[in-house]
Amino acid sequence: MRPTSGRPYLAIPGPSVVPDEVLRAMHRPAPNIYEGPLIEMTAGLTPDLLSVARTSGDVAIYISNGHGAWEAALANVVAPGEKVLVPATGRFGHGWAEIARGLGLEVEILDFGKQAPADPDRLENALRADTAGEIKAVLATHVDTSTSIRNDLAALRQAMDAAGHPALLMADCIASLACDRFEMDAWGVDVTVAASQKGLMLPPGLGFVYFNGRAVAAREAMARVSRYWDWVPRADPALFYQYFGGTAPTHHLFGLRAALDMIAAEGLEAVWARHARLARAIWAACDIWAEGGPLALNVADPAFRSHAVTALRIGAPHGTDLRNWVQDKAGVTLGIGLGMAEPGDPAWHGFFRMGHMGHVNAHMVQGMLGAVAAGMAALEIPHGTGGLEAAARVIGGA
Repeated sequence: MRPTSGRPYLAIPGPSVVPDEVLRAMHRPAPNIYEGPLIEMTAGLTPDLLSVARTSGDVAIYISNGHGAWEAALANVVAPGEKVLVPATGRFGHGWAEIARGLGLEVEILDFGKQAPADPDRLENALRADTAGEIKAVLATHVDTSTSIRNDLAALRQAMDAAGHPALLMADCIASLACDRFEMDAWGVDVTVAASQKGLMLPPGLGFVYFNGRAVAAREAMARVSRYWDWVPRADPALFYQYFGGTAPTHHLFGLRAALDMIAAEGLEAVWARHARLARAIWAACDIWAEGGPLALNVADPAFRSHAVTALRIGAPHGTDLRNWVQDKAGVTLGIGLGMAEPGDPAWHGFFRMGHMGHVNAHMVQGMLGAVAAGMAALEIPHGTGGLEAAARVIGGA
């Protein structure tokens, strides 16, 4: 039986915890969508969204989840029959590839498995082999939420430049925006895809597509773009409704304003540093626990681990048993091991994930780790001792 007192904690890698400030901003009567405060507020969202992505380009807002933003990004720059290259490092790289196929694109996948980042040398070689210039875009996942691999986007851009290839670099930052450091302009990313329900601390429902001048030129070369996905009127609307291709997502916009204000008040550099520190605390606990049992971090090299989500291996049936115990006994929901094994495969029960993105602090992380430690003890899963103390030392700066 699940706990009925106290506040439950959703420690999955999105949707993330929605702050009280955001909930209060959204808890209001439906506004006037033709004039007044909503219209006045919306124009101010754009510069703050651009600041979070570190870009001087443009951004379009869609009423969608991340899958919709994937499709919107592709629909503006790649035509049916054209080719994209996907360096996949987990389920979400393959997911973007599936969206591309659904749009009639030809897809080439460089599969790097589920534990290693994309290799820039392999990307460079693949692009050098494309002597006819058929590849129009490289679809890279900054953080793959399933594996918790963080790819080096700047290194991928350097590989593209070394190959002398004109393809656009498109980045999925759904799990990383406002969590892991991301520098769209400095790293040479042409198109960035993001969504509301992770580092931006909102409920699911908004997708964002950022684009630079190279992407604008690619859009202009398109014979046609679906009216709904077209980013041109959304980024530079003549009328308010064009921001959203129709009726505005009113309450999400009020929440977004509050979330962006919170990020600005903390400072983006401080937001990144907080996520990095809390991630290191989680890794420290897991390293200790791994010394005496089957638990293992999915990504061996800390340089390629996300600061927003941690994927773990613990062996079947421990993953599912631990998730169920922690949820039912402690009120903490951990993430499933998405994409690590097929649901019908018994090995599927040997994985889980910890989400630590957005509105999260030290006591939330320590509480989650405490619940996991209690669960391993209750279920008699072998593990090393002192994990919570190791995490505390990281958080305390020792």
